Amino acid sequence: MTTLISFLLVVALSMLMVRIATVALTLTGLSREAAQFQARSAFTGVGFTTSESEYIVRHPVRRRIILWLMLLGNLGIVTAFSSLLLTLVETASPQERFIRVLWLLLGLGLLWFLGTSRWVDRYLTRWIERALRRWTRLEVKDYEALLQVSGGFQVAELHVEPGSWLADKTLAECRLNQEGILVLGIFRPDGTYIGAPRGYTRIQEGDMLVLYGRGETLEELSQRLQGASGDAAHERAVREQNLELERERLEDELAAQRRAVPSPKP
Repeated sequence: MTTLISFLLVVALSMLMVRIATVALTLTGLSREAAQFQARSAFTGVGFTTSESEYIVRHPVRRRIILWLMLLGNLGIVTAFSSLLLTLVETASPQERFIRVLWLLLGLGLLWFLGTSRWVDRYLTRWIERALRRWTRLEVKDYEALLQVSGGFQVAELHVEPGSWLADKTLAECRLNQEGILVLGIFRPDGTYIGAPRGYTRIQEGDMLVLYGRGETLEELSQRLQGASGDAAHERAVREQNLELERERLEDELAAQRRAVPSPKP
């Protein structure tokens, strides 16, 4: 029974370490989805090769978090499986083994519930954030609040594939601002970063663009190809953006008119 408790304890601590690493990576500016994926990959030793992994390697704080997580993950997985094997192969009667398996399933079920509970997630994440802010020097930035990401707007990364409509064009030629898209930065394949690029900056194949705009517009742009079809898609996006701007202008005028009308006296 002691080995069973040890196994469940190791699993619980492993889940907690992954959660702490996820929150820590999020506080460095990584999105929650990307942070969770990278934390689990590092802890299990899977090591998926993605563009997000490159951002972690180039970032010294994220790199230290992942290194510690890989070390703890190797220790935790080995200990967990050792405890599980001892639990199952210990000399015991069939009835005792059945009870141990039952307790194992109940314990794993409880851990799964705690790991997927939204209430537990909110409480635990809030506690971990406070602890990390207090006891570490992580660069804490609330990018979502800073950029006012709402109303369908979002910050996204776009990898410029061969044949992309963006490839081998300057920002001035792309006229992305007319589509309501802002280019915040460009990661070059050689590791250099161009912040706040200008109109003369040329987009190259393999670049990773950091963009701000409406989600559906960014999604369409990521699939846009060179040629007449891409040019037509750009013109459609410009027209839609102009219609949206006109709608917002009319709403502002109506709101101003309502404010100008004096309220009736009681």
